[in-house]
Amino acid sequence: MGWIITLIVGGLIGWAAGAILGKDVPFGIIGNIIAGLIGASIGNALGLGIGPEVGGVSIIGGLLGAIILILVISFIMKAFSKNNTANK
Repeated sequence: MGWIITLIVGGLIGWAAGAILGKDVPFGIIGNIIAGLIGASIGNALGLGIGPEVGGVSIIGGLLGAIILILVISFIMKAFSKNNTANK
């Protein structure tokens, strides 16, 4: 039951980060969950594990980490799309 709660919280964090940035996370719900869980790991690694914790995930730290992750992914995807259009 703990993993289910963790996945739900990760999905909500990933969704919230995408909504704040106005960007869609690739792969829909699965992408939101992955962004939220990896974002929580990034947030904790950067010492941002602040605020309430639900399902083993710090809400504020996870959200900040997910925002950072989505910005990095967006930057990389933008760079690859520029390279693909320049090569044609």
